[in-house]
Amino acid sequence: MNKETENKDKDSVKSITTRATDYSQWYLDIIAVADLADNSPVRGCMVIKPYGYAIWEKMHDYLDGRFKALGVENAYFPLFIPLSFLTKEAEHVEGFAKEAAIVTHHRLEADGKGGLKPAGELEEPLIIRPTSETIMYDTFSRWIQSYRDLPLLINQWANVVRWEMRTRPFLRTTEFLWQEGHTVHNNKEEAEFWTKQMIGEYQKFAEEIMAMPVIPGYKTESEKFAGAVYTTCIEAMMQDGKALQSGTSHMLGQNFAKAFNVKFLDEKGEQQYAWQTSWGVSTRLIGGLIMAHSDDKGLVLPPKVASLPVVVVPIGQDDKTYPQVEIKAKELAEELTSNLGIKVKIDDRNERPGEKFFHWEKRGVPVRLEIGPKDLEKGSVVLVRRDTGEKMFVKNEEVVSKVKELLETIQTDLYDKAKKFRDENTRNIDSWDEFKNIIEEKGGFIKAHWCESAECEAKVKEETKATIRCIPFDQEKEEGKCIFCGNKSHGRVIFAKAY
Repeated sequence: MNKETENKDKDSVKSITTRATDYSQWYLDIIAVADLADNSPVRGCMVIKPYGYAIWEKMHDYLDGRFKALGVENAYFPLFIPLSFLTKEAEHVEGFAKEAAIVTHHRLEADGKGGLKPAGELEEPLIIRPTSETIMYDTFSRWIQSYRDLPLLINQWANVVRWEMRTRPFLRTTEFLWQEGHTVHNNKEEAEFWTKQMIGEYQKFAEEIMAMPVIPGYKTESEKFAGAVYTTCIEAMMQDGKALQSGTSHMLGQNFAKAFNVKFLDEKGEQQYAWQTSWGVSTRLIGGLIMAHSDDKGLVLPPKVASLPVVVVPIGQDDKTYPQVEIKAKELAEELTSNLGIKVKIDDRNERPGEKFFHWEKRGVPVRLEIGPKDLEKGSVVLVRRDTGEKMFVKNEEVVSKVKELLETIQTDLYDKAKKFRDENTRNIDSWDEFKNIIEEKGGFIKAHWCESAECEAKVKEETKATIRCIPFDQEKEEGKCIFCGNKSHGRVIFAKAY
């Protein structure tokens, strides 16, 4: 790299706001420089660009495979939900009323002023789905007749709309993409097993594929899904110490079955209400990826979720040497693809090497392979890790095995780094004054006692903006005093500010 290119690259890096300076702006800058998404003319919505959508496709493909391995089938249900459906389950409608987008008219006609106006008014307003329990369960009531039709295991990949007041790309948008699974069972035990099984699948995905450590647990009664008996979740810590709810699985009990008449004849010929679950993750996981791993140079992606794990950059000094370098670059790319089954791109653009390096660095490609005339003479290449910037010289015959090893190492190291950060920023606190100070000055996760009072929970949120993220599954029995009121408590819960 020559001096001019090196200086240009350093100047370009400064264009990304640092995390320490302004974390929120840094997040937006990463989305921009990594070419993940663009603004939309519709308030609160975003355009997911090809590179960003490719990450979602990687997530989709893994999760879809896991769901199908468990016997789940994909289906698709309408975007529009009759208003009367949403009102059938009282707790559910109350939970989503403030976020509902409503269609009241159809057709357009001239307004006589050179514009258009709505024409016909609908007999019944339609809700643009914020979630699909109501319309799916109305259908399930017709699909299910006897115990032989159970369990019913359905998933759909879809878009949903929740009219958010404050939006942020990927993390909270008016329209977003997700998968929502819905299952129907003939007994409580099976439904509870499925609820836990699916949050376990999400934990495995977050930790093994996204390299993002999470804490699984129960939501409090105040934070559970509207209409559920209880909600389970996984909570991750971002680099600013805030929590991100990264997946949920809900035990619905018979609440929706009774509201939508989802019944079946059991083996004795007696009619019973079904037991149900629902579970889902969304494109907010891409926001989680960004905030869990990226740095001040750009996006950092775990290899298992990177749509492009390796980029090959051929370097040539003149027309005489470059053709041989390019031939070797293609050979190495083909070897990597055929042996490792991964996508490899050759960057043969007519740009300076430094500009190419920075281009892929910003986009978080896990491994960069560089080869030039001198490397060709030595029979070797240069491999560069995106996460650490470490460079290594590798013989041509060892490239495939070394890249394979490197991708595995990066995946593990990113998880270990994120877990170390979470552990270092998780504290046991017993004093209310210390609690307030830690939340305000340091953030992170606070493990504190809580008396199980919704009133105390609300007061803590009101005074500190911290919420109970979850009651961990592995919560140890420990006698103590509620962090707010001082009443008896039997275990610690996770408090944090959250996205």
